Amino acid sequence: MGVLPAVCEEVKQARYRHQDGRRDSPGVIQGKRRAMEWLGIAGRDFSVKLAPMIIKPSDEALMRGYRDGDLLAFKELYQRHSAGLYRFIAWRSPRREWVDEIVQDSWASLHAARARYEPVAGFRTYLYQIARNRLTDLLRQKQMSSTDETNQDGGDTEPFDQAADAPHDAMSPEAALERKQRIAQLHNAIRALPNEQKEALVLQQFNGLSLEEIAQVTNVPVETVKSRLRYAMQKLRSQLQDHTAQGELA
Repeated sequence: MGVLPAVCEEVKQARYRHQDGRRDSPGVIQGKRRAMEWLGIAGRDFSVKLAPMIIKPSDEALMRGYRDGDLLAFKELYQRHSAGLYRFIAWRSPRREWVDEIVQDSWASLHAARARYEPVAGFRTYLYQIARNRLTDLLRQKQMSSTDETNQDGGDTEPFDQAADAPHDAMSPEAALERKQRIAQLHNAIRALPNEQKEALVLQQFNGLSLEEIAQVTNVPVETVKSRLRYAMQKLRSQLQDHTAQGELA
């Protein structure tokens, strides 16, 4: 028997003795102390009470609830996914002023389609598909080809700016400046990627989607997603190495 199971057994036996009113021997008392150290139980009263486990509903369960009229379920979904959705569109959109419009339209479209919702895929992929389709529609309306997307405003740098400017107590001013420069270089390198590669990279690294989820969002096979990610990482590595070499020469 391992250490943790043995300690748990001591907890169980000690609780039975406590309920029977029997006095504990010094060995049993020592066992109780070991158990309390393992389980983080403080105080002299050894009546062990297990706190009820709080199980959060899945996104799909919340969406079914929202479909059936539960507005609190929508509030929870929004809190879970609003930041991630904004981040995805901010990286994908060629114009900064489109981001808020697309995000708002996406939530509105979700609301309009709630009665028809069926959890065929994960909720997050469902939501991101809505936003991605809205961006595609907007590009077509503006007569911009997705293959010619260029971010005229330089993109939404807020996530990188916040990370770069975040306080780091142990950092010297020189180290903080160097860190900010490295983040800016990474930002520029990601922006320079082809759109399909950039999209796959953002969904994986910044939104935490699996390969299968990315394939669902982008409507391509998993092997295609793997290929895009592989090329994206190769290009990022190459560009960052070039920046490093140039810095050393300077």
